[in-house]
Amino acid sequence: MSDNYANSAHIPGGDEYFATWRAKAESFRSAHPPETVAGMDLFQFPAPKGVMVFVHGGFWMETGPRDWSHLAAGALAQGWSVAMPGYTLAPAARIGAMVDQVCAAVRALAAPRIVVTGHSAGGHLAAMVATRIAVERVVPISPLADLRPFLDHPMNQTLRLNAAEAAAQSPVSHRPLCPVHVHVGGQERPAFLWQARVLSEVWDCPWTVAPGRHHFDVIEDLERPSPLLDVLLQG
Repeated sequence: MSDNYANSAHIPGGDEYFATWRAKAESFRSAHPPETVAGMDLFQFPAPKGVMVFVHGGFWMETGPRDWSHLAAGALAQGWSVAMPGYTLAPAARIGAMVDQVCAAVRALAAPRIVVTGHSAGGHLAAMVATRIAVERVVPISPLADLRPFLDHPMNQTLRLNAAEAAAQSPVSHRPLCPVHVHVGGQERPAFLWQARVLSEVWDCPWTVAPGRHHFDVIEDLERPSPLLDVLLQG
């Protein structure tokens, strides 16, 4: 079970990705300094078409918005502003509190057009936004849609999920209030492919399995024109 959600060990050069992302994020921030709005990094486009919200992953336990700034590049180039909310990580916060924080951040944007995406644990949080707020569209990337498998996972020593919380904070326990399109890499761990497929089935929404993409490079398509960005911004 503990290997089901291990990514670095199954991706060539997996341990190098986080350092690469942070360097790219810092470079992007230097070229495009964000504003801080309601606790979010907001990359503003003049007279934007709308706001894309990206919710970062890290198994609810690590990383923050500053580590992912470069993923704003694709939407910003297409005339969208990009908001990247932070949330309190475990063990300082429980997952339900993280959901509340991200939903509050989305509501604070008060923009006429909002699309929401997120990766991995951020995909879970993005999917939970879809169950609470009728935004234009939500595209969870490699989402964790059913938290019950984590009850017996070693990381639950930090997450502190109980059975009731795992059910209540699982997107599959709810219904979406807006259009959803699930996205996942074709070369991901079987557990992530299962999570994405289950969410698609329970919500009766489309899903895309990106050929050749693994759990780390699947998000690179947010940096440039791509089918993922087309689905997110154009439906």
